[in-house]
Amino acid sequence: MYLIIQGPNVETADLKQLARLSVANGIEQIASNVFRLAQANPHPEIEALCAQARLDFGFVPETQTLNQLGLVVMDMDSTLITIECIDEIADMLHLKPQVAAITASAMRGEIDFAQSLAQRVALLAGLEQSALQRVYDERLELSPGAEKFLATLQMRGIKTLLVSGGFTFFTDKLKARLKLDYTASNTLEIADGKLTGKVLGAIVDAQGKAEWLKHIRDQLGLKRDQVIAIGDGANDLKMLAEAGISVAYHAKPVVRAQTTYAINYSGLDAVLHLFARSE
Repeated sequence: MYLIIQGPNVETADLKQLARLSVANGIEQIASNVFRLAQANPHPEIEALCAQARLDFGFVPETQTLNQLGLVVMDMDSTLITIECIDEIADMLHLKPQVAAITASAMRGEIDFAQSLAQRVALLAGLEQSALQRVYDERLELSPGAEKFLATLQMRGIKTLLVSGGFTFFTDKLKARLKLDYTASNTLEIADGKLTGKVLGAIVDAQGKAEWLKHIRDQLGLKRDQVIAIGDGANDLKMLAEAGISVAYHAKPVVRAQTTYAINYSGLDAVLHLFARSE
């Protein structure tokens, strides 16, 4: 196994301590602030040391390569992008604290996602449709490393699916902007240029995300171990469980506890380094 260490600032002393703990056979720098420790072994103190030093770590099989992948499935809010779109929409009505509290509770898995979405969208009734464009133009930012991550996947012919409990207004724009292959999300009902406070059709909830992953996986003729899924909230857990490799990205504790890897401090491109080699 390789032990991959990465983060905003990797200190030599921490690297040497991790090499000792894992009984690694050498330290190799593979990118800026990214290091690979060869023939490494798990040790109970590694996780605590990395948390203290704000480092991401992952034990990677030497045979795990990018060429094995056929599909990457991502959540949108707080994963591909830095914001929760519905919270920022609510801010246009000065309701962000109320809506954000419901969002946070749903992401921690404390309340049912579909129920929480209905509650939050109902609070948006009467908002001008133009507010959605304002959120996209003024608030929405890609997660660090997102463009590099996606460009690498596309260069290697790996398909991408953006599946979100958020809204088609944003996923459609991101699909065109980032050249994503597939998107799935919820549609806000709009009448006379204003939000009605309702969602059209079946809600893309936790089960919906998992079903979309399976649908595209089967459509492409891929096996489970050819799929990687990335998310941050409790409503991503069923989707993450359907992938051969799952990644918790700046995620809630309930998600970090159930995934193959966790990226807590680095950008989205850190996922690329969880593969032993790319050739």
